[in-house]
Amino acid sequence: MNRVLGRAGGVAGKGAEALAALAAGRAEARAAALAEAETYERALREVLERNARIAALADARDEIGAHVELPAPLRPAAEQAPEELTAWCSAADQTLDAAERRLSEQVAAEVTGQIFAVPAEGLRAGTGPVPAAPAAAEEALHRVLARLLPDTPERERRAVAEAARLVAGATTEDEAEAALTEVRLRIQDANGRTRELREAERRRAAEREAAEQAEAERRYVLESITTAFADLGYDVQAGFETLTPGDDGTLLLTRGSWPDHSVKMRVDDARQVRAAMVRNGRAESEDDRRVDVEREREWCEAFESARERLERAGIRSQVTWRLDPGVRELPVAAEARQTRSRTGRRERGREREQ
Repeated sequence: MNRVLGRAGGVAGKGAEALAALAAGRAEARAAALAEAETYERALREVLERNARIAALADARDEIGAHVELPAPLRPAAEQAPEELTAWCSAADQTLDAAERRLSEQVAAEVTGQIFAVPAEGLRAGTGPVPAAPAAAEEALHRVLARLLPDTPERERRAVAEAARLVAGATTEDEAEAALTEVRLRIQDANGRTRELREAERRRAAEREAAEQAEAERRYVLESITTAFADLGYDVQAGFETLTPGDDGTLLLTRGSWPDHSVKMRVDDARQVRAAMVRNGRAESEDDRRVDVEREREWCEAFESARERLERAGIRSQVTWRLDPGVRELPVAAEARQTRSRTGRRERGREREQ
């Protein structure tokens, strides 16, 4: 559901219903909305497969120079429901099947015509074996070649063409039949290779889609975390102020009443959230350390409140590692260390000058 919401998918409305159902404890309504979200994702995968097939046939059509109509690839829009995507796939299948047959027939006609246009050395008049009837051989070869997938790579197509020339050069029906058998075997191998390439392209498209979905989910989680801490009941001055998240999934949380403290947070691929409170300067006294513990307790309470808000947004979490307040001295922010280092260098420089 997070992926669907992050992509602003066609079931965003159902997504909102699912989250509302979760907040209200209506398990049946939430299950129904989540099931529709899964249906939407399945429909997206089906669309991806058709788009990959369209691209492969378009390349074959351009290479052959044929005039065959293909459906335009579909980029699912936010308002499209799963049923619309499934209907498009069904209609696209019919058009693609017809286009593939026409392209295969055109390839078969071109190869057959090229082979039988020039008399083969084996077809000579005079004494000797009676050559196979050219018309019958040509017709049989055309039927066999029509089984070759139109987007077969050039290397496999050349291997099939070489075997097809043996049919034209056959001097007997047995030779012609043996040559046709070889053509069939090479077409079988070529089609198997073509299907492997199609599957590889489908996997690459699925991997790209999965990467896009993972990024959308990461953004959704990041934005939800930002909203949760910003909406904890405080205004801008009294609540958490969140800086614009970086592309690496990092957040910096500060509070108006925390002049010496801040929280650094990082969202790793929407699966793990890491957070740590840091000081803007080193603790110099016991009073500073006492304040550190107080700030840590405040942060822990806010973190638990944020987790509850995130769960209402459809993001469940489990704490896998935690340090209790006061167990370890707070680290100093890198920016503060760099500032102190520069200040120290300037002071030492002035001492040398004096």
